[in-house]
Amino acid sequence: MEKPIEPPATKKKNGVILDFIRTIIEEDIRRGKHGGRVHTRFPPEPNGYLHIGHAKSICLNFGIADQYNGFCNLRFDDTNPSKEEVEYVESIKEDVHWLGFDWEKREYYASDYFDNLYAYAVDLIKKGKAYVCDLNAEQIRDYRGTLTEPGKESPYRNRTIEENLNLFERMKTGEFPDGSRTLRAKIDMCSGNLNMRDPVIYRILHVPHHRTGDKWCIYPMYDFTHCLSDSIEGITHSICTLEFEDHRPLYDWYLDQLKVFHPQQIEFARLNLSYTIMSKRKLLNLVKEGVVSDWDDPRMPTIQGLRRRGYTPESIRDFCSRIGLAKRESIVDIALLDHCLREDLNKRAPRVMAVLKPLKIVITNYPENNVEWLEAENNPEDETMGSRKIPFSRVLYIEHEDFREDPPKKYFRLAPGREVRLKHAYYITCDEVVKDPETGRILELRCSYDPATKGGWSKDGRKVKGTLHWVSAEHALPAEIRLYDQLFSRENLDDLEEGKTHLDFLNPNSLDVLEDCRVENSLAEAKPESRFQFLRQGYFCLDKDSTTGRLIFNRTVILRDTWAKIEQKMLNKASQKNGT
Repeated sequence: MEKPIEPPATKKKNGVILDFIRTIIEEDIRRGKHGGRVHTRFPPEPNGYLHIGHAKSICLNFGIADQYNGFCNLRFDDTNPSKEEVEYVESIKEDVHWLGFDWEKREYYASDYFDNLYAYAVDLIKKGKAYVCDLNAEQIRDYRGTLTEPGKESPYRNRTIEENLNLFERMKTGEFPDGSRTLRAKIDMCSGNLNMRDPVIYRILHVPHHRTGDKWCIYPMYDFTHCLSDSIEGITHSICTLEFEDHRPLYDWYLDQLKVFHPQQIEFARLNLSYTIMSKRKLLNLVKEGVVSDWDDPRMPTIQGLRRRGYTPESIRDFCSRIGLAKRESIVDIALLDHCLREDLNKRAPRVMAVLKPLKIVITNYPENNVEWLEAENNPEDETMGSRKIPFSRVLYIEHEDFREDPPKKYFRLAPGREVRLKHAYYITCDEVVKDPETGRILELRCSYDPATKGGWSKDGRKVKGTLHWVSAEHALPAEIRLYDQLFSRENLDDLEEGKTHLDFLNPNSLDVLEDCRVENSLAEAKPESRFQFLRQGYFCLDKDSTTGRLIFNRTVILRDTWAKIEQKMLNKASQKNGT
């Protein structure tokens, strides 16, 4: 698949990109189709948690409804009770709300229409367009044929209407075991489209439903349910992903045969993200096999996982807007998602100091038991966020990597005899290195500070090249820091060598847990999902597992922005091409 770095946008109207779907809608409104009405829906199956790909569909369907003063329904396609759970229903509603959208009172379920769908199926039988088939699933596949060979008609295809009505009623009353019979549409076993070769409409499944209980033991198939649910709800534009393009003739066939309201199905390319899998089945397998802790593991591309890691709804909506809509499959670089997140967090995340691998410093000429409360800005990008007081004392912690006993060239951090700036505090100079006499491991540094450099600036104009973050040892809070990386080491997980699966490309370094960290005391009152920029470290989010005595932070994203470099290269090339 191609890897575009620009969305296939064409033009804008009122600041909104007119992609090919909105262009269709604009033309429908101009022609007065459906009375100029726009009504969309987001129809998830409650068989797993939503992921970033679903976020694209949510933003598209709810966004279009909002843009054209229309409506968007939330409809659960709950036709397979063997895989569905109330937990998934509740998580989906939570995710849609968290992303910033509201279906108001338009919450529907395919199961709301089971009586209607059964009546529609009976109508097809009466029209001679459906029949009860005794072939099992394997036999149906064998009879179906291939892309190059036509299918064979079922030996039960020419049952009488009366016999089909009788058998279908008996299927409904539970007379037959699972898999023994199906109701199939009578279309064309020689069609070049495999979906039109007498598809199954109903199957027998003796499984209680989470909403209808034991009322039904036959359940409608997706293609039959979806188009008729759209019709019942008066949906004008049924927007779905590209894999349903070959299903559109069947969507239209059902509606035409039953002579009911006919929405328009429009397909767009689904979101494929580098280093990421987008299959709910495969994501569920990761959970069941213990590869990740749960659906909300911060390494998962689920909306719950992204939220727990620290992504904001604003950044996800921005990402979905930037990638646009296409008619062909492609892979979007995950660096763009992280870029959208950095841009958002840069504006809203307070700056704080945290030391991930502490090295003790004793300021030998600083008064013992003295504490100064220094002023520190919360976010230089937003003055309205104000400032906070941070404690400075005789004993501090800095990052272990911020000291080298034998520094290489161009190393500007702390070293013996070298002076550096402590952010918001003072200049300090390393005077002595204290080591363990047996192992030679550095235990602490003894330094001196210059009282005339309060605030981190020298009055005599001398400058230092190194600025370090730090925390007061007496006041700092213990914390566990979880450093997350991509779950997979392979960029394209849809195009694997024969015999390989996505599990062969798990990243062994996707999680590194640091348990002896220290964060500044201002984080004592932080709430779960609060996001911060740890100076020089990246953006972090307080995890829901945190307790009063044990703070846990998830690294959301590092500070380095590779997409910004890509974007700059794009701008440079465009400028050169245009001669500007």
